[in-house]
Amino acid sequence: MSEEIQAGVIRISDDVVSTIAGLAALETPGIAAMSGGISEGLAKRLSGKNVQKGVSVEVGQVEAAIDLRVIVHYGSKIQEVCRMLQENVREAVENMTGLTVVEVNVKVEGVAFREEEPAAPEDPHRVK
Repeated sequence: MSEEIQAGVIRISDDVVSTIAGLAALETPGIAAMSGGISEGLAKRLSGKNVQKGVSVEVGQVEAAIDLRVIVHYGSKIQEVCRMLQENVREAVENMTGLTVVEVNVKVEGVAFREEEPAAPEDPHRVK
C-alpha cells in the first residue's frame, strides 16, 4: 500500500514580507528613512517598529511585488542608492521567504539633511 504524505501549504503574510523589505531598506547606505507618504500629509521619518510604513507589497503563492517610498540622504547619488536598495530588498526577501520577487519599485519622496555636529559641550554649571 503506497501512502503519499501531503506537506500542506505555506503562506507568508504580507506583513512579514513588508517587515523584511523595510528592514533591508533601512540597512541600505544612503537611505535616511522610510516615508509615510506625501498623500498622508508631510513625509514622516519612520524607523524601528514602523518599518512597514513606506512599504506596500503584493504577495502570491510563489511571487511578490514590492513598492517602497523612501527618503534619501542629501548628497547621495540617488540613482545608485535606489539600485542598491532594489538589490538589497530583492535579496533579503528571496533568501528569507523563498518567494521570487518580480519587481521592487522605489519612489523617492524626500531628501534628509544630515544633522550638524553639536558645538562644544556646554558648561554644566549655570552660574559661575
